[in-house]
Amino acid sequence: MRLATLTSGGDCPGLNAVIRAVVRTANKMDSTVIGYEDGWVGLLEDRRRDLYDDAYIDKILLRGGTILGTGRLHPDKFKAGLDQIKSNLEDAKVDALIAIGGEGTLKGAKWLSDNSVPVIGVPKTIDNDVNATNYTFGFDTAVSVATDAIDRLHTTAESHERILVVEVMGRHVGWIALHAGMAGGAHHTVIPEEPFDVADICKSMERRFQMGEKYGIVVVAEGAMPKEGTMQADEGGIDEFGHKTFTGIGQQIADEIHRRTGYDVRTTVLGHIQRGGTPTAYDRVLATRYGVHATKAALAGDSGKCVSLQGEAISLVDLEDAVGKLKVVPPERYATARALFG
Repeated sequence: MRLATLTSGGDCPGLNAVIRAVVRTANKMDSTVIGYEDGWVGLLEDRRRDLYDDAYIDKILLRGGTILGTGRLHPDKFKAGLDQIKSNLEDAKVDALIAIGGEGTLKGAKWLSDNSVPVIGVPKTIDNDVNATNYTFGFDTAVSVATDAIDRLHTTAESHERILVVEVMGRHVGWIALHAGMAGGAHHTVIPEEPFDVADICKSMERRFQMGEKYGIVVVAEGAMPKEGTMQADEGGIDEFGHKTFTGIGQQIADEIHRRTGYDVRTTVLGHIQRGGTPTAYDRVLATRYGVHATKAALAGDSGKCVSLQGEAISLVDLEDAVGKLKVVPPERYATARALFG
């Protein structure tokens, strides 16, 4: 058999580990693999290359990013290109496609599957927001990077008796903020699922200063929003893909804390640092397991499925179950973090 694979959406650590696992597993099962460059764009434009189980592929396990490149394609262009996509796959003699990506990529994979293209999905995103799986690879690395930054900010915040607001990624869900905030000993954490009152943050900080702990760390997810009537926040627009743009909520919170308390407040925005670099051991293992299971599923003809981590086991779920609903932070998980605020 002949398989194809691609990486789409935002880059994240562990993508290369999946590619490596797909190529090596297919090779051992007497199958070949091609890779499409730059995600769905490369598939539509037929930009493909053969992937061999050689020394180069073996070493990519250690690298962040993706050797195939990644990108985004507007849904209208994607759907309008269905006939061309089918023609390209047929010309390349592809029996099944392994699509590696987040919720948007998996939606595209489901749509192709609904239109008679054999597809297996592999869930990736540092946000950990894909439904029907316990964890996505990339998340552990992002949390580790954010936690390391918070660890470092503790010492400088304490030395200067400052409040440091750390803005992390998390457009619609707060998994990174929740885990990094807890692991890094943050004194307040703000997530998109729970609209915040800046007065509560100020109380946490004032309590610390009154008790002699004259510094504070506040972790904020980029998509966090204030409760109505508690604070004026700038609103961004909508990009060409229908995604909301953000306007730096971390800095806005910092400015408001300073205005209300008079404390010295600074902001650190981690941004794309969280998405780059070498994947953690956990993400390498999870990504590799996903790649092996996706390849075996594709070769067995189990199309329309997505690999999923359920407990400690990798299983297959319908692509329909993996899309259409984001996996959000449940209230009880945030309540655990809230117990440690201040």
